[in-house]
Amino acid sequence: MVQWQCLSFDQLDKWQLYTLLKLRSDVFIVEQACPYPDVDGKDNQPGVFHLLGWQDSTLVASARLLSAGLSFPSVSIGRVVTHKDYRGGGLGHQLMSEAIKHCQQLWPGEPIEISAQQYLEAFYKKHGFEPTSEHYLEDDILHVDMKRC
Repeated sequence: MVQWQCLSFDQLDKWQLYTLLKLRSDVFIVEQACPYPDVDGKDNQPGVFHLLGWQDSTLVASARLLSAGLSFPSVSIGRVVTHKDYRGGGLGHQLMSEAIKHCQQLWPGEPIEISAQQYLEAFYKKHGFEPTSEHYLEDDILHVDMKRC
């Protein structure tokens, strides 16, 4: 069973931060073969929270929750990631449900925006997101902006 934590940057201890950055690096940079600046200056901003999903001492999923104006005009969810060894059993859907729930608790009534990898568009539609842009290249991967009202 996955245990969830939602923490600000200041609440993360060194081990949690290291584990979070390692998971994101392993997936976004190594697995997806996409060199880009994952540490982008937003993780430590006021109004940013890190949703962490733990199974025992393994970080199996994470998402970054951002207040309005930091990435999009609305509240947003980014850096959505699941550990490769834990995919295929619904963890991604659990992660998005938790992320949406925490956004609604932190910022009640606010719409939520995401920049989704295009191949996951149908996945995000299952969570109430609808496309708001044409497809575009970001770091050599097709993306689409989506919004949940």
